[in-house]
Amino acid sequence: MRYPAWKYILIVVVFIISTLYSLPNLYPDEPAVQISGANAGIKTDKTILAQADAALKQAGLPYHGSEVQEKGVLVRLESNDAQLKAQDVIKRALGDNYVVALNLAPTTPSWLLAIHAKPMKLGLDLRGGVHFLLEVDMSKILEQRQETYTTEIKAKLREAKIAYRAVNDVPSGLTIKFETIADREQASKLLATEYREFVFVPATREDAFFLDLGFSPAKLKEFADYAISQNLTTLRNRVNELGVAEALVQRQGASRIVVELPGVQDTAEAKRVLGRTATLEFRFVDWEHKGEAPDGIAPPGTEIFPFHKMGGEPVLLQKKKIVTGDRVVGAQAGFDEYSNSQVNITLDSRGGKMMAEATRDNVGKQMAVLFVEHKQRSRFTTDANGKPIELREPYVEKTVINRATVQSMLGSQFRITGLDSPEEGKELALLLRAGALAAPMYFVEERTVGPSLGQENIDKGLMSTLVGFILVAVFMLVFYKMFGLVANIALFVNVAMMIAVMSAIDSALTLPGIAGIVLTVGMAVDANVLIYERIREELAGGSSPQQSILHGYDRAFATIIDAHVTTLIVSLILFAVGTGPIKGFAITLSIGIVCSLFSAITVTRAVVQLIYGGRRVTKLSI
Repeated sequence: MRYPAWKYILIVVVFIISTLYSLPNLYPDEPAVQISGANAGIKTDKTILAQADAALKQAGLPYHGSEVQEKGVLVRLESNDAQLKAQDVIKRALGDNYVVALNLAPTTPSWLLAIHAKPMKLGLDLRGGVHFLLEVDMSKILEQRQETYTTEIKAKLREAKIAYRAVNDVPSGLTIKFETIADREQASKLLATEYREFVFVPATREDAFFLDLGFSPAKLKEFADYAISQNLTTLRNRVNELGVAEALVQRQGASRIVVELPGVQDTAEAKRVLGRTATLEFRFVDWEHKGEAPDGIAPPGTEIFPFHKMGGEPVLLQKKKIVTGDRVVGAQAGFDEYSNSQVNITLDSRGGKMMAEATRDNVGKQMAVLFVEHKQRSRFTTDANGKPIELREPYVEKTVINRATVQSMLGSQFRITGLDSPEEGKELALLLRAGALAAPMYFVEERTVGPSLGQENIDKGLMSTLVGFILVAVFMLVFYKMFGLVANIALFVNVAMMIAVMSAIDSALTLPGIAGIVLTVGMAVDANVLIYERIREELAGGSSPQQSILHGYDRAFATIIDAHVTTLIVSLILFAVGTGPIKGFAITLSIGIVCSLFSAITVTRAVVQLIYGGRRVTKLSI
């Protein structure tokens, strides 16, 4: 009986690494408040930390730690109640330029963090997480539709050479003003054939002839459903970009969306990215006035916007939009030839055609990129009972982030430069890549949530794992004596390896995942049972103890591989076709099967070699 030295070294290395990367799971997280800028361009430093500390001390809220991290400032609290109060106090002190989010801060020792060892993520059913309730502003989707229809109808009427005075928005529709009844009748016949979603009502007001176009109730409901559906898709894309596992994004009621993020370490970033209703508009700089508004007043057909760089002069842009952000299908942050931050944009086919048509005849003119963002402004007051309340006022912020001369006709691919930092470029690319929101959303509720299945179910799940582990260990000791002890050592190594791997790959453990661990425990000892029974058969057949050990491992190997591979195939199929909890079970089972192969064959063989390898043996304790 001989065993290669390199296998012993491999086992020792795997055991040490597994132990180290499993240790962080012994340190529970604690409630905290995280502060970051409202956008990537706003930095948080020691000054912000000092303001937060002062606000908490003035409010008499105890905390036991605060620090400046790479992505913001973190303040550690004693309890969930203190966490909620601290969030309110800090938000009042810092204002709307900073995001103050609830978080769960790790307590892992620094020496473990130095080797990038971190605790395993837990799903909402085991750990809880952060709960956001967002309200979709349905009025904005109607405004957007009205603007689109206004542009289209004007073009149709001009193409048909039908005279009209104006096309204006009215509640739930549009109204067109005409000089004569004949023009109105002609327009009504033209538009009725193409716009069946409108109810056409002729009217006479103010000595003029009007054609009122009202959206039908079914069309208004379609707009609302589209806004919710598009926002759900975009939010799911943004959650995927954030890398959050086992997240929940679903509709609630007519105009609200619930987002639950389990085990998120940077809730401030999640809140900032999820809630931002940001898009781009590409417009030409008004060349008649060289981009400058006379006397600070925008002439007809133009609009004036601030330039985002400090000290930048306001820019005068044409009202007509070349392309908007909903035509963006790809966005990647990068650097130009001067190492300045940029975002590489890819438009869809229609957007590329619109950009080409606009720039073909305007080479040498300046084009600007307008960043449009819907925000909320918080205002604190008191109600009739003297209790403090927060009022949120929505507003739109439009800023020119780039203006450049068109050097040649542009197509579907081009780049945006002039960004302040790589972080700003990455965030802009993420928002564009994840898709535009159909309508603005505002946070109406934020809280940390407990485990969704209840603490009692969690305790029972953990208890079942522990009881199963103990019963299997006792069974192996009773039936296989010394070899049973060897199997139990390998079982411990197997579980440590599973936890280490799941921690390293940021896989979220859920209650079905615990079921996968329990099943893996059974699979791990099942391989040892096959080996040990084969050894008993060899002993009964007259083989020597050491020959029996060699034959037992060699001849059971094919059966063990077959059983494990077939189970692994099933778990991969579950992962491919399953969702949510099924995926959690499949991931845990797959990792456990691979670890079981190593522990049941390699680890037990090495331990048995240490016990029976270097001496004469007349009897085996099996």
